[in-house]
Amino acid sequence: MTVPDSASTLTEHLAKTPYLSVLSPAELDTLVRDSVHFIFSPDEVIFLEGDPSRGLWIIEDGSVKITKLGTEGNEYILHLLGPGDTFNDIATLSGGPTPANAISMSLVSAWLLPSDAMDRALDRYPAIGRAALKMMGARIRALGHQIEDLTLYPVMVRLARFLLTQAENPSLSGPGVTRAAIAAHLATTPESLSRALAKLQDTGTIRFDRHNIIIVNVDLLRSVAVL
Repeated sequence: MTVPDSASTLTEHLAKTPYLSVLSPAELDTLVRDSVHFIFSPDEVIFLEGDPSRGLWIIEDGSVKITKLGTEGNEYILHLLGPGDTFNDIATLSGGPTPANAISMSLVSAWLLPSDAMDRALDRYPAIGRAALKMMGARIRALGHQIEDLTLYPVMVRLARFLLTQAENPSLSGPGVTRAAIAAHLATTPESLSRALAKLQDTGTIRFDRHNIIIVNVDLLRSVAVL
């Protein structure tokens, strides 16, 4: 991993964040100057559910998982995140505690925009709040689709949809995104995931290149995804 020696990349990431993209370059520079850089080792806890929110996190490099623990201690991965992604947005904007756990899946370089700096920005630039409302609405809709997938569709369909999304989103195939992590994200077991992958391989839909999953027949995979 290359640790950033300037904040230029952070500025680019913030400019692509939906509710911060409304700011001018000079306004973004103010947020960059308030940000603090951190390095996390693989499997290091960034924060736990219920912790006081320290602010908005922006990933510079590496992979982070956002998780919840079930009643029996089983882990469910809500989100798999990579470079340019933000997390803890809702707690930062609402002022509440962190709603889930954040854990590094690899060596992670990340920036923290502290809560007080974000509060000042919200007071100074009302456009952030309006854009943030739209972002929250999109997040709620996405969560609804995610719950629908987990409750209504079998593992094979959930896996096919994940692989199609993974092909378009590098964060879903970043360092540390193992089969066990994918299984936890799809609310299934590694054994069930392996059986589903084997079936897709047998039908010529995918193939394996060492630890990588290669989509061979996109149309066939899409047909599985809509069952």
